[in-house]
Amino acid sequence: MFSYRHAFHAGNHADVLKHFVQMQVLQYLNQKDVAYTYIDTHSGAGVYALDSAQATKNSEFDTGIGPLWERDDLPPALAEYVNLVRAMNPSGKMRYYPGSPYVAEQVAREQDRLRLFELHPADARLLDENFRKLEQHQAAQGQRPATRGKRVIVNKADGFLGVRALLPPPSRRALVLCDPPYEDKQDYKKVVDMLADSLKRFPTGTYAIWYPVLQRIEARNFAEKLKRLPAASWLNVTLTISTPGPDGFGLHSSGMFLLNPPYTLEPVLKQVMPYLVKVLGRDNGAKFTLESGEVTTSKATGHSKS
Repeated sequence: MFSYRHAFHAGNHADVLKHFVQMQVLQYLNQKDVAYTYIDTHSGAGVYALDSAQATKNSEFDTGIGPLWERDDLPPALAEYVNLVRAMNPSGKMRYYPGSPYVAEQVAREQDRLRLFELHPADARLLDENFRKLEQHQAAQGQRPATRGKRVIVNKADGFLGVRALLPPPSRRALVLCDPPYEDKQDYKKVVDMLADSLKRFPTGTYAIWYPVLQRIEARNFAEKLKRLPAASWLNVTLTISTPGPDGFGLHSSGMFLLNPPYTLEPVLKQVMPYLVKVLGRDNGAKFTLESGEVTTSKATGHSKS
């Protein structure tokens, strides 16, 4: 049950897609003064050392943040994400990579709320420690927000269940990010059930779901099930960096599925995804797909690049 540790995969191509999309949604929410709640159902440790034994075992960051690190031709929106990672590494050497909680902490404003769930005992402890260190660092820099102690709450709990008590949020604005490991095939059903329940409680929220694109039947049918949920609109983007091997092992492709996405996201993805395919792609199987739809007047647009 507690076997999955994201440290082995930190900074890979799936993280690049996930955290870039996450930043875009948060920046859109920042355009209004009204506070919002960021809910992370599977937070992980929050920050990862890329020179750790776990991260260097397969060096998956070489499929993601690594090739982007010193590029000087990044599209502006992608540069904002890469600059956030660079800011964690003031020496210029790529040593640390942010998990989604840290990305949210950096992009969200003082008035916004972060509610972080992590069930793995070791990662829950690390997540709490990392935010304590961040708070101490900010205090040393003279940053003492009025919301101290309330802005970020770390919960050692099951995010699938914990999200229920937080919806709808007081401000009626929220982003829920859900990226379980999917090692247990029941995670696919848990995501769909969680979203169906969340949409009843808070139909106007934005929900961002990361998922692996795999050969197993649960993965192949996953996006189609999400499209049938009763949200006003949806967006689905996938990034494939290489042709899957005949053995089916390894993560070559992943997706981000959003319910009630900001209208600004699709145009940005049309600009950035071809670049990611060019820079991260490893063979002729590299491509992206991008599609969107609405419940009432269905539309679909698809794009791919080899």
